[in-house]
Amino acid sequence: MTASPRPTPSAQQPRSRIPGSGLAKGLAVTLRTMTRKSHTAHYPDAQPALPPRTRGVIGLFEENCTVCMLCARECPDWCIYIDSHKETVPPAAPGGRERSRNVLDRFAIDFALCMYCGICIEVCPFDALFWSPEFEYAETDIRELTHERDKLREWMWTVPAPPALDPRAEEPKEVAAARKAAEKLAAAQEQAGRPPAEGEDA
Repeated sequence: MTASPRPTPSAQQPRSRIPGSGLAKGLAVTLRTMTRKSHTAHYPDAQPALPPRTRGVIGLFEENCTVCMLCARECPDWCIYIDSHKETVPPAAPGGRERSRNVLDRFAIDFALCMYCGICIEVCPFDALFWSPEFEYAETDIRELTHERDKLREWMWTVPAPPALDPRAEEPKEVAAARKAAEKLAAAQEQAGRPPAEGEDA
């Protein structure tokens, strides 16, 4: 077993520093920063330029809500409160059956608990919830951070328009099926209105 070589005396001695070199480096950084243009945003006089998919608050499009409770069940923070009642809808045609539907009474979100995960927006099957870039909703009382459906509806009108579809993308199946059905119906109507050709039965 061989012993490791002992360090030389020159390697054990620390390097000598010039007195005040650290202070000089710090002042050099300060001087360089002072000569550059500052990028301070003068909020609230100047509003920040937010990305188009900013997660500010959640807007509610009440007409699309069917009170399926899916958003409230999937919320990991349980910060969505929904109340509803059932109403009987008369039949649309004579002899039809009456139907019952859920009517929304209350839709509220407690933003003191919300962690802005977006699960409620993703799971909504009827596109009733959307991200709004609004972020100025601070309150002095934490209990006032529970916003009801009237406030959520106001935020709905601040939701940006969706991005344009890629023209090279494949046509959605729903659109393709509707287009084919419309073309088939138009062809049938044209065939019914066209006079019979020679040799065809009238």
